[in-house]
Amino acid sequence: MDARRLLILAAVYALSALSAHAADDGVIEVKAGAFTIEKALQEARQRRLHGEDFRPVLHLQAGVYRLSQPIILRPEDHHTTLIGEPGTVLSGGVRITGWRRQGSLWVADVPEWNGRPLEFRQLWVNGQKAVRARDVSDLEKMWRIRSVDKPRETLYVPAASVKKILRERHAEMVLHEMWCVANLRIKDIQVQGDSAAVTFHNPESHVHFMHPWPSPMVTTDGHNSAFYLTNARPLLDEPGEWYLDTQKQQLYYMPRPGEDMRTAEVEAPALETLLRVEGTPNAPVCGVRLQGITFRHATWLRPSMMGHAPLQAGMYMTEAYKLRPQISRPNGDHKLDNQGWVGRPAAAVEVNCATGVDFERCVFEHCASTALDYHRYIQGGEVTHCMFQDIGGTAILAGTYGPESHEAHLPYLPSDMREICTGLSIIGNRITDAANEDWGCLGIGAGYVRGIKILYNEISEVSYTGISMGWGWNQQTCAMADNLVRGNYIHHYARHMYDTAGIYTLGAQPHTFIEENVVCDIYHPGYVHDPEHWFYLYTDEGSSYITVRNNWTPTEKYLKNANGPGNTWENNGPMVADSIKEKAIRGSE
Repeated sequence: MDARRLLILAAVYALSALSAHAADDGVIEVKAGAFTIEKALQEARQRRLHGEDFRPVLHLQAGVYRLSQPIILRPEDHHTTLIGEPGTVLSGGVRITGWRRQGSLWVADVPEWNGRPLEFRQLWVNGQKAVRARDVSDLEKMWRIRSVDKPRETLYVPAASVKKILRERHAEMVLHEMWCVANLRIKDIQVQGDSAAVTFHNPESHVHFMHPWPSPMVTTDGHNSAFYLTNARPLLDEPGEWYLDTQKQQLYYMPRPGEDMRTAEVEAPALETLLRVEGTPNAPVCGVRLQGITFRHATWLRPSMMGHAPLQAGMYMTEAYKLRPQISRPNGDHKLDNQGWVGRPAAAVEVNCATGVDFERCVFEHCASTALDYHRYIQGGEVTHCMFQDIGGTAILAGTYGPESHEAHLPYLPSDMREICTGLSIIGNRITDAANEDWGCLGIGAGYVRGIKILYNEISEVSYTGISMGWGWNQQTCAMADNLVRGNYIHHYARHMYDTAGIYTLGAQPHTFIEENVVCDIYHPGYVHDPEHWFYLYTDEGSSYITVRNNWTPTEKYLKNANGPGNTWENNGPMVADSIKEKAIRGSE
């Protein structure tokens, strides 16, 4: 056995010994392959079933583990460690090969995946994300809607904007709406002079036109809602763009300068979830640690099948409507004018019913929706020194946003408080290029959480808000309390959306502290609905019992909107000590 191998095994044994109390620690070597991790987990479970007392360490050798279904860690996998050598990748992607030239384009036949036609909404060429064919390359030149007819569920747009897609069956509109974007599948287009009436498929059409917030904007100051059109072959006219013909199962691509498609590495995502940690409330998954693993190429197909009309933070609406007349709420809240129920987007890695599940120095990249999601029945756990890059939705999501049956504006306080994500630590991670598909998503999103610690993370190049914590638009006491957001460095945020902040809160959160963070360098996109409606710090509806102190920002541009009682603001702005600013920037390196 060579010296390098001895060093690796020694390190693995040392890591497992740190927390082991059993008589027989076990290292299981895993080679790259489709089912090798699953088989290794089964081996560890069988040894335990035969009476052996040990804490297995799965040593994943470098390579791409192409998955056809999620790896599932169950209660039987308690105190298991998975350590990846450098270059260990869990992939939900499919290689696209066999390219042939067709004029200025290249075309490839798309293989079946697991016995069915492969459909996808993202594509990567030589590790770089390609652009799904759209009508504008410069988003500052997006078209704007002209008017909205909600009863007829119709948008009126300039006729010139849709002339290329009049005969296309599967074109989509991506519509900018205040703090969200909606993905709407186009059903019909009727040209009427210099305007065109556009209608959409259900269910998204009905939900989208029923709900009042967010809403397509029609203003007198030139800030009508912007939109772009996508998913039609006539829109494929710029290098780096692609189009999938789902009927013929053919993929078209226009290469960037210097790309040779005969040798290019092209990946399409096929699997929504790569890893699930799944226990039960009474038998949680305990003490699992994942280290040094890259999670890559996860898809999200719901917008292709049902559209996507979000309420906020990427939570899509399943039903919503306006209240007439408005209703009063307890504790002095202002009147409520709408009702809404939401669902949760898919995630590349999902954690449910788990205690002490940790991710250390892992990489999450090329994910279509949420990258890492700690959802329900979470106790403890750490996400430390991980890298999140090229994420379509939210990089790290924590805590329930209420069950799908729970109206979004009601305070949530379940009878079984174990359901609430409690004691999770998110420390020293780097998040960049997040929310690049669903622009209304976040760097870090925390819903109904208790005792969460979000410390010394760097968040940049995010389309909306850096850190959002809380839910419910309600100042009544609920499940949230004792949260800490400290020392984070948030910069270059709000690339596409406004009504935003570097750090944003909702709802009552007693004993919560937001302190010693640095927020700076906001983007100024020209197509937002209200160019002045951005902030460094933002306590929104119902925010109560929160202390905001010693946060460095270039100016004191903050918003306290419909807040409840008990908030304290102390020493925030450019006067904050340089030592605090430098510690936040250094701490995220």
